[in-house]
Amino acid sequence: MLNISKYPVGNEVDLKKFEAGKRALHKRHYKYFNRFLLAAFIALLIILFLPWTQNVSGKGYVTTLMPEHRPQTIQSPIPGKIEKWYVQEGEFVQKGDTILHISEVKGEYFDPLLVERTAEQLNAKSGSVESYSEKIKALSSQINALGNERELKRQQALNKLRQARLKLESDSIDLEAVRANLDIVQAQFERTQQLQQEGLKALPDVEEKRQKLQDSRAKLISQENKLLASRNEVINAELEINRIAAEYSDKVSKAQSDLHTARSNQYDAAAQVSKLQNDYSNYSIRNQMYYVLAPQKGNINKVLKAGLGETFKEGERLVEIMPADFDLAVETYLKPLDVPLMHEGEKVRVQFEGWPSIVFSGWENLSYGTYGAKIVAVDNFISQNGKYRVLLAPDPEDEPWPRGVRIGSGATTLALLDEVPIWYEIWRNLNGFPPDYYQPEVVVENQEKQK
Repeated sequence: MLNISKYPVGNEVDLKKFEAGKRALHKRHYKYFNRFLLAAFIALLIILFLPWTQNVSGKGYVTTLMPEHRPQTIQSPIPGKIEKWYVQEGEFVQKGDTILHISEVKGEYFDPLLVERTAEQLNAKSGSVESYSEKIKALSSQINALGNERELKRQQALNKLRQARLKLESDSIDLEAVRANLDIVQAQFERTQQLQQEGLKALPDVEEKRQKLQDSRAKLISQENKLLASRNEVINAELEINRIAAEYSDKVSKAQSDLHTARSNQYDAAAQVSKLQNDYSNYSIRNQMYYVLAPQKGNINKVLKAGLGETFKEGERLVEIMPADFDLAVETYLKPLDVPLMHEGEKVRVQFEGWPSIVFSGWENLSYGTYGAKIVAVDNFISQNGKYRVLLAPDPEDEPWPRGVRIGSGATTLALLDEVPIWYEIWRNLNGFPPDYYQPEVVVENQEKQK
């Protein structure tokens, strides 16, 4: 004993008389302490050589494996005003169930019969297109008829021209015959007159020949008139051909101009029909958007735009829904130093917040309350928090994840690496070295298959 008290008890009381004093004053406790130190040293030495599984820890939260299974918000693609709610928070809805009814807030869509009136305009314009089509057909038929008529008139005029030319040729021959006959009569008259002077012919014979000569001269003049008339007929026939060509060219040109105008009007009407069809489709689809429907079955988590008569913009969030069918996953974040150690298919242990667990990070078999997972994807680009995102899916070969895990709850992950002695792990952490780089069996097998 130290005997540091100013008033020692040993002088007044004999401690050896007490049972506790007998046990404490007659034993050497340092022997037990030395034995304890030796046993502790041996145990510590043994522990230093025990195997330790290196691991990489990370913090994350529960999510879903497929993007369409994650919580989503429902927006309206058009602005509107809330008229009626059909659901409440926490209610389960099926795909296509009506969530709320909205009304229009834009003036150009206030007309309740907008779709019907647009359909009437569309039908009227469609009829106009059909009318122009019929007019185009009629004008095309008219142009063809004018072409046929022009050809017939041309053939008729050519026949008249040919007749006039033949008549001109005939009159020319007759004129030559009359001239030849005139020469003969002139010669006969001169011989008869000479014979009358010689006394061989009587005077009446001379007068007769004179009369024949006058008749031949008259026939010559008449035949020349006929020839000139025939020439005029040829000229008139040629002019008629030119007139017919000019007349029908003008008629065909006018009909073609009307045809082009009708086609232009038809194209314009067709363009208006197309625009009206677009408007009709847009109005019909817009009418369907007045009822906001559930995109998939799930639970209504939260109503983000409450009340009646409240207006909102297009794309503004109205309701938050959680899908009923989903595959759980964990989204965890790791330091850039640990990312090279992560590979797809590598096993990871997950500890969910709110679930009892006892975790020995280096001794997987001694841990309780952790669940198996596999790495599905590792991001190639760093996140805003300065870490890399790793997506984990349940390991089908391990125990299923608990059903009560909610999406968004926290999770702690332990990626299991290579086994090393405890003394090596302590030495590594004291020096700040990263875990040993290695490739799991899954990655090695995949590389061998690719080769």
